[in-house]
Amino acid sequence: MMGWLNVGSLVLGLIAWILPVVSLMRYKQGGHKNWAAFSVMSVSACAISLYFQICYNHHLVTIEDWSALMDTTGALVKVAAILLIVTIVLNALTLIVYRDRTVK
Repeated sequence: MMGWLNVGSLVLGLIAWILPVVSLMRYKQGGHKNWAAFSVMSVSACAISLYFQICYNHHLVTIEDWSALMDTTGALVKVAAILLIVTIVLNALTLIVYRDRTVK
């Protein structure tokens, strides 16, 4: 059951990146009504994805699988940082692009 946390984390991480990209692609088509909702869902998906990883690490501590923790923690920190930075950059870019559109 706990293995699904990694799959869910991966899927939610991809969703966190796809939503702002979809929002940016809709900019040229004039579909700018829901950009804020897409950004909120993107940041939420990123947060839940990171939470799933924290839960999985907690599971590894609970079952005392120290070797798995030592093997995966370094990569997890790097991937979590990449997920967070790319999500923030994409949503900031969406905010900058749509800022002029919503002021008018």
